This record gives sequence, C-alpha cells and structure tokens, in this order.
Amino acid sequence: MNPLNHPPLSTVGGSRLLGCALLLCATAGLAAPTFAQDASPIPEWLQQRLVDRVVHRRDSNAMMQLLQPIAGELKGSVVEVISSGRPVALGTVVSQPHAATTALITSSPTRTSLTGSADTAEIQDVYVLTKRSELSGDPIRIRLADNQLLPARVAAVRRASDLALLVVQADASTVSQSLRAVEFASEVPQIGSFIISPDRSGRVVGIGVVGAAPRKVGHMGRLGIKLEKIEQAGARVRSIIPHSGADEAGLEMGDRIIAIDGQTQSNVDIVVSTLNSMFPGEVVQLTIERDGSTVDIPAQLSEFSVMQESENDARVNGARNVRLSGFERALQHDTVLNPEQCGGPVLNTEGQVIGINIARAGRVVSYALPASLVLNEVSSMITEAGGK
Repeated sequence: MNPLNHPPLSTVGGSRLLGCALLLCATAGLAAPTFAQDASPIPEWLQQRLVDRVVHRRDSNAMMQLLQPIAGELKGSVVEVISSGRPVALGTVVSQPHAATTALITSSPTRTSLTGSADTAEIQDVYVLTKRSELSGDPIRIRLADNQLLPARVAAVRRASDLALLVVQADASTVSQSLRAVEFASEVPQIGSFIISPDRSGRVVGIGVVGAAPRKVGHMGRLGIKLEKIEQAGARVRSIIPHSGADEAGLEMGDRIIAIDGQTQSNVDIVVSTLNSMFPGEVVQLTIERDGSTVDIPAQLSEFSVMQESENDARVNGARNVRLSGFERALQHDTVLNPEQCGGPVLNTEGQVIGINIARAGRVVSYALPASLVLNEVSSMITEAGGK
C-alpha cells in the first residue's frame, strides 16, 4: 500500500506523467521498458515504481525535470510582483471567466507620450491576481518571464480571500508575445493527488500532494495584548506578549485604547470585537491615551498560534506568510513554498489550473484557493475595476 495513499497514476494525469517519466528514464540513461503494441493497462510494477520515485524523491532534480513540460505551459501566465522595491509574491494573469483564454481588455487605442505627441500603440489593461497582504506599498511593478518590468496598480481587493487585482497597462505587442490569461478548471483534485506550482519562467518551484478537500480555515488574528475594563471609554492594556505586533508597535502597559481606525471604542468588549474582526497580517491604526497625551500607533495583527510557538517550532516551520489563515475555503497541500511564491497558480498533472496558492502556513502545510472560489472573485473584481 502506498504510504501516502496516492491514487494510481492513471487517475492523476497518468498518461502525461508516464510519458514524461519514460522520457526522463531515457535521458537519465535508465532502461525504459518496452511494451507490446497490444499491451493495454500499464504494468502494475511500473506504476508502483514511478509512484515510489515521486513519493520518495518528490523534490529531486529528476522529478522537477519530469514535470517541467507541464509547468512550462504556464510561461507567460505567471509574473513576479514587486512592491516597495522587493519581490513579495507571484501573480496570475486572469481575464473574465466568460472571455477567451487569451482575451485581455483594451483600455485605449492611443496614448500621449511625455513630449505630448500621440503614440498609436494599442494599450491594453492586463489583469493580474495576487496575494493582497504581501503588498507593502507603492510603487507596484510586475516582472515578466523575459525580465521586462511593467508598472501596476491595485484595482480591487477581497479581504476575506486575501486577493488583490492589479491592473497593468501594456502595449499590444507585449501582450501578444509575453502575456496570456490562465483558464481555470472546475475539477477539485482528489486527496492524495499531485499538484505543481510554477514560477514566472515556467519552472517548477514545488511539487505537492493534496492533503484535504477545500474547507474553511479559521483564524485568530491577535495584537498580543490583554485588556482590562475601565470606567472611561475604551480599554486599558494590562499586559503585552513579547515579540507580538503590539510589542513591536511600541504599545505599553497602561495605555488606554480609545479608537481603532478612527472609530471610537466605548468599552473593552467593543475593542475586543473590533480587533477580532481583523485578519492576521492586517495593520490597524490605534488611537491611545498615554500620560495625558493622545497618540496614533499602527500595529500589525498576527496569528495567535504563531505568537505562542517556541523558537524551535518557529525554526522547524520556517518562513511563513503573515496572513496564513482565515480563508472561507482553501485546499490544503504540502508543497514547500517560500512566502513570496504565493499568488501563483496551482496545476494538476494534466496541466489544468485548479487554484491559486494563497499561503505558506507551516512545514508541511500550504493553502490554495480552489478554482471555483477564484473564478467568482475574479469576475466581480474585474467588473469592479471597470473591465468586461
């Protein structure tokens, strides 16, 4: 029995995976078995051999080469997102679900150059979906597979899904040669099936296994403070968790929180309720009273479980996204990703886009938003952005 309970290759893109595997065997100097022309099913021993290679050497160079042809088909559909001068996420080129795969919205047939003369190059609005909480500020740019940099702006956001829709203006030749919107598949991958995460160059950055069907992933976004009731409006800070968002923001014991994001807080219950409605990674503007003076302090919420873990646990889990939970529906898998590799598409072994990577949450836990959810968000966000 397969230790990870993987379905046979024939049920997870077996034909394409087998073809790649046999090609890999040949290029690696291994003796690929020959089959009689009338041989129908793939021999069980060969299926098991290939599955064992995937299970035990999933992130080896050989496995990356095996799946490279599948990931390479997404070249031009994945970009790198740069915010405040550093790479923060991947982005997925999208279009309205009812539009053709390569359809991109035309913004204006002409534009005016810096000298005031008309430029007849056709300009198109290209839509890119990415991870909202990783955008730290302007300027925002995207880097294409050919290293070309294009300016972008945020056109719509969805807090609950942690998605942002970027609009990138590009000339028609760049669009036709370098950019292509993905087409999402409606199929939900089976538990135990393999998934592939590509980067902007069409390279495989991770191979994972689906661990759970799409489900709600709750959150406990917290500032890291304990509050006490007071007779005055608001709430007083009684204690602060070391290295929490409150600690790093400079909150002190005895501070009285009187407003959050400009909204007056009448009592401790209102303060707690307001903060609990925020997601990990979000920054709140706290108005506090300290020693008779009023001060505004920005502070970032974090996942409470992360605050509580030991240094050893943090080391084992590695780098993670600040917003790693709080999703209405997410597909759990075990692909090893860097936080800045979220926002890109997830493929099954047939090369179909079945979701968007949205969070690196732990050593063996990553989350992807399923295609059905992404399609709904994309449709409403493009409409909100003025697209069709």
